[in-house]
Amino acid sequence: MQFPERVTIHEVCPRDGFQPENEWIPTEIKIEIIDALSKTGVTEIQATSFVHPRAIPQLRDAEEVLAGITKQPGVRYDALVPNLRGAQRAATTAVDVWHLMLSASESHNRENGNRVIAETLAGFPAVIDLAGQHGAEVHGGLAVAFGCPYEGEVPLEQLMWVVGEYVALGIEHVSLGDTTGMANPAQIYETMVRLQERFPDIGWTLHLHDTRGMALANVVAGLQAGIDHYDSAAGGLGGCPYAPGATGNVATEDLVHMLHLMGIETGVNLDAVISIAQRLEEIVGHPLESRILKAGKTSDLAMRV
Repeated sequence: MQFPERVTIHEVCPRDGFQPENEWIPTEIKIEIIDALSKTGVTEIQATSFVHPRAIPQLRDAEEVLAGITKQPGVRYDALVPNLRGAQRAATTAVDVWHLMLSASESHNRENGNRVIAETLAGFPAVIDLAGQHGAEVHGGLAVAFGCPYEGEVPLEQLMWVVGEYVALGIEHVSLGDTTGMANPAQIYETMVRLQERFPDIGWTLHLHDTRGMALANVVAGLQAGIDHYDSAAGGLGGCPYAPGATGNVATEDLVHMLHLMGIETGVNLDAVISIAQRLEEIVGHPLESRILKAGKTSDLAMRV
């Protein structure tokens, strides 16, 4: 079976991981975690979000976080930028990549952004123009790409239409989110094969939540389809506040552990990520869903024999 030889890990804990936490995480702690992650070999980190502070209070310190981190050579730092007001805030920082926010279903888009999809799309050209003025790259994000908690299955043609709208705006990289863990491996494989056939020049990222325990299986299906770029969050933290039942992302340490056992390179120091996940459990004050934190690495068991 042919898999990619190397996979890029896009670490999203500082944004997607922290956003649903009710207890305030101090700015200096966020900076500590981002700086630690940037030394693990991860080359892309989603540091924060420029959503309205009332919508996501946990990330109201976006500018302070980005001003306080120590950037590492070879690491790109990005942020979620939902609209022009968010873009104007992002433009005051040195963030490298702006991630647009859109849903594949109308219902979730209204819940998430209080607009229909067409209205959200209409606001993006101004954001893209401002990003260009400040030398920032723009990527497209699609929530509930594989299933919506309000509408159920998202038809493939609907997904292709929304991706096509991104392409028409000049977007060259699109992240597809399984926001509430509704996807299955057969669906991931078929969808990604079809999307790559329709849009052969687009770079793809899979953003997989582990709500129903299928995230790693879905990664394998993505690998089979040739996808070599994945979002993950240290400790398995995360969840969308506007998606009922949403739980955390696939844990970075679980993902890296599996990929390394499969002989797939990531450039990530697994032990360093595990240490950060242990620190995160202290910070948030509740157990994390990471399998590796609970069971340890396979190599640890082999050493005991």
